[in-house]
Amino acid sequence: MLNRNWLQAWQSIDWTLLILSIGLTVYAGFVIRSSQLNLEYTDWWQHWVTGAIGLVLALTIARWRYENLVQWTWIIYIVTNLSLIAVIFLGTTALGAQRWITIGGFNIQPSEFAKLGLIITLATMLEGRTAANFATVLKSLAVTTIPWALVFLQPDLGTSLVFGAVTLGMLYWANANPGWLLLLVSPMISAILFSLLLPVWFIWVAGMGVLAWLTIPGRWFGAIAALTVNLVSGRLGEVLWNLLKPYQKDRIVLFLDPSRDPLGGGYHLIQSRIAIGSGELWGRGFGQGTQTQGGFIPEQHTDFIFSAVGEEWGFVGAIAVLVVFWLICLRLIIIAQTAKDNFGSLLAVGVLSMVVFQVVVNVSMTIGLAPVTGIPLPWMSYGRSALLTNFLAVGLVESVNNHRQRLKF
Repeated sequence: MLNRNWLQAWQSIDWTLLILSIGLTVYAGFVIRSSQLNLEYTDWWQHWVTGAIGLVLALTIARWRYENLVQWTWIIYIVTNLSLIAVIFLGTTALGAQRWITIGGFNIQPSEFAKLGLIITLATMLEGRTAANFATVLKSLAVTTIPWALVFLQPDLGTSLVFGAVTLGMLYWANANPGWLLLLVSPMISAILFSLLLPVWFIWVAGMGVLAWLTIPGRWFGAIAALTVNLVSGRLGEVLWNLLKPYQKDRIVLFLDPSRDPLGGGYHLIQSRIAIGSGELWGRGFGQGTQTQGGFIPEQHTDFIFSAVGEEWGFVGAIAVLVVFWLICLRLIIIAQTAKDNFGSLLAVGVLSMVVFQVVVNVSMTIGLAPVTGIPLPWMSYGRSALLTNFLAVGLVESVNNHRQRLKF
């Protein structure tokens, strides 16, 4: 009777989502081990240890009513920003960036946990007011700007992009006008077009002015503001470009033609594509990948873990991994749709946006379709903070499902 009552605390969690997350973590341990076979020191097993700790935390959170987070939202938001500020003064520098705080001999990356802090904050802001109200969108952007700026200054371009993707996804789910979302990303697109296609840039700026006129309350103000922002963003793009570190500039430029610097900035991309291509249909076999075992891809067990999957498990193995991610995203959508309240639904969508963006960008950069941005592959890339964040996110979503109204699906 005691065991039955104990298990009832998890009787409504989504076992499919949980098992798929565990499966990816276990499988990733083998892939990481393979990528470290020829190294003197291996720590692949730490991925499993961290995953086990994350699983315990996820199951604990799943028992706890997620609605209680609402009263803690602003404390979470303040702690999130304070941790990011602490990185600036107390952070450990590695690989050209200052992103970690060393606690008890372990490097903690606050920007990873900040993703969840932002999701919780935005979910609280949007649960009681629709994003169809333009003022709500502006408030949401103001809340996002502070942690985004702190992460960008570390510099951590990849995580700052994740913040943007999470914000856009949650605003869309909260019924924000799609035109407004396009206007939000228009400055970035304008900066790119200004540098590459000047005639198209003029058309784009004019189009954004018309879009603002049609969608933003206060037509003249909206149109003038959209035109001004997009006009200025061309020159501002050069300013922001100069704020990037040299290695970040190389990552952005060389993904278009990595052969321009095959032994420098383009090295990762070239070796990753060779590895994935050499895997062919069925792969070379566990521990048999020439690129993986030869150490041709630096730090392969972190951001480039997918290249090891492609080489040693082939096209079939790579597709299988992508199918698992698709199933995880499907479960997140179902939980968002069946949540009993807007807060729970928005939490699930925030996690969905985070996972989808990271998977798409990470896989794209390993095959040369996106710049190298340092975005990890969820549950697979080696990294304690990232893996714990992923399991904490699963715990939040499981809590939403575990405490929803009973619905048949």
